[in-house]
Amino acid sequence: MQGHSVSYSQTTLTELMIPAYTNFGGKIHGGILLSLMDKVAYVCASKHAGNYCVTVSVDNVNFIAPVEVGDLVSLKASVNYVGSTSLVVGIRVIAENVQHGTVKHTNTCYFTMVAKDSEGVKAQVPPLILEQPDDIRRFASALRRRTLRSNVSKRMQDFKTDFEVNDEVRDFIADQRCEINLVD
Repeated sequence: MQGHSVSYSQTTLTELMIPAYTNFGGKIHGGILLSLMDKVAYVCASKHAGNYCVTVSVDNVNFIAPVEVGDLVSLKASVNYVGSTSLVVGIRVIAENVQHGTVKHTNTCYFTMVAKDSEGVKAQVPPLILEQPDDIRRFASALRRRTLRSNVSKRMQDFKTDFEVNDEVRDFIADQRCEINLVD
């Protein structure tokens, strides 16, 4: 097994936001930020795993505040959880207006990565050493999110498999912005 056990694998990426990164509204495009998050997640996970890592899923991507042209964006990533071949990397995005000295938290999200060996086969990752209460909280929170995601996925699959339009469904969506107009 490559890599090494570490107490809190961290990586920080900082980039200046330029006009080419803007969306139609004049703010930094969410896709640019997602690309940067993917890059910092890769570096953080690969440093811990000692192997190439690929993105498997992204959880809780909420854009809390817009990022402006000229902001200095810092992405702080940490390995919060490890399984046998997977790692959860938590990312906190901060935007700093360097002219005014204002700093704002714009995003927090979680990337699940899987380590791959040189043959492209899943590779075992080293354990994560938890030395501080925050390390334990991050690990437990990631494990809780994993369990909740698994439960929701199963329930949604059951819902799709067993779905039928009935009174329960009609009642459930009755106060929503839709009309049922079934066509034979």
